[in-house]
Amino acid sequence: MTSPSRRAVLGAIGLAATGGVAGCLDAPSAVPGRIDDAGLPASAAATTAFRGGLHRRGVYPDATVPAEPSVEWTLRNVNTGDHTAAKASPVATPAGDLVVPGDAGDVRRVTPAGDVVWTAAVEETARGIHGTPVVANGTVYVGAYDGALYAFDLGTGERFWRRTLGDAIGSSPGYHDGTVYIAVEYDDPSGAMFGVDAVTGEVVWDDGRPTDHPHSTCALDRDAERLVVGSNDGRLYAWTYPELTFAWSFATGDAIKGPIATYDGSAFFGSWDEHVYRVALDDGTEEWATETGGMVMSGPAVEAATDTVYIGSHDSRLYALDAATGDVRWTFDTGGRIVGCPTVAGDHVLVGSYDRSCYALEKLTGEERWAVDGVGYVTSAPTVVDGAVYFTDRASEGYLDDGDGLTGGLYKVRAADG
Repeated sequence: MTSPSRRAVLGAIGLAATGGVAGCLDAPSAVPGRIDDAGLPASAAATTAFRGGLHRRGVYPDATVPAEPSVEWTLRNVNTGDHTAAKASPVATPAGDLVVPGDAGDVRRVTPAGDVVWTAAVEETARGIHGTPVVANGTVYVGAYDGALYAFDLGTGERFWRRTLGDAIGSSPGYHDGTVYIAVEYDDPSGAMFGVDAVTGEVVWDDGRPTDHPHSTCALDRDAERLVVGSNDGRLYAWTYPELTFAWSFATGDAIKGPIATYDGSAFFGSWDEHVYRVALDDGTEEWATETGGMVMSGPAVEAATDTVYIGSHDSRLYALDAATGDVRWTFDTGGRIVGCPTVAGDHVLVGSYDRSCYALEKLTGEERWAVDGVGYVTSAPTVVDGAVYFTDRASEGYLDDGDGLTGGLYKVRAADG
């Protein structure tokens, strides 16, 4: 990690060079630099990100999950609200800790033993944080429902800067080459896509085409030279990359709420019109649309090795689709709507459900291997670190009704034999 003095110098240089910046930037206590401890250029890509990277595929081929699961510990008071959107997911740090956001308005760094290293708060706690952070160059970037994008020091939790971009942020940021990309919502309702300088918090690009509260998480495909995001107006929007000129939009029959994934020159995503789509990234042509039995808010996991798309639906089923044709290979009924994203971990696919369970399924057949219960709806994407599975859930209905103490928490699931 760079020293505070180096960060401060870099920040002063960056801020002095800015002018006419949109939004409101709180005075930073320090600023993340573009130089690492060895004086080398910082990485162009994020260390860890929601769904595994810029393509948002949610696939971890080398990960392993417990064969006989046991909940080792639970950290409470992560999620306390009743908003039905998918809750944020934990992400791993390079050291093997977890960065855990929650709708209570806190971001925590948590060790594998369940110890909290630090806690950082955002300024609006009514809905707090629903997006999942991206970690790059020793900095945690996350948006919140106060409409601001935050940068926190990974080591200490110290806030580097806060940039007000709109009225709410429910999506997850992406990072590439010194810029953080994120969808932002306005009350009217409308929205925009932003590119924000990772060092200074300066807005370097924005486009107001996405309307009606864009909650979707963008994907960036460098091979296809496209940045894509969905919106509640039912459209998928695409820009060229790195030029960031508008390319096309594709209309579905209802809101696109979930993350977008890209693979093999195409974008994969679900819509509240009860379909899963594959759309060509070059020109926005529909390649297939597969109907489910309910709205699709879940984001897809797309595995190149098996050419399979895994995605959930409000009809309570997890679908395994042929990526080339959209044909259904298998389905698994969880017993409750699936709002969050599945995760492919080695030979398994993990998914949470409104039936209050997190499932591990055999990815080729959909056969259930195990299920672990939470106290509330499991809407985060499961995360696998060193053979353990982590997930968060919402507060229980009893807690929301009468304060029974069972707030939504972070769970660590390990092998029963330790």
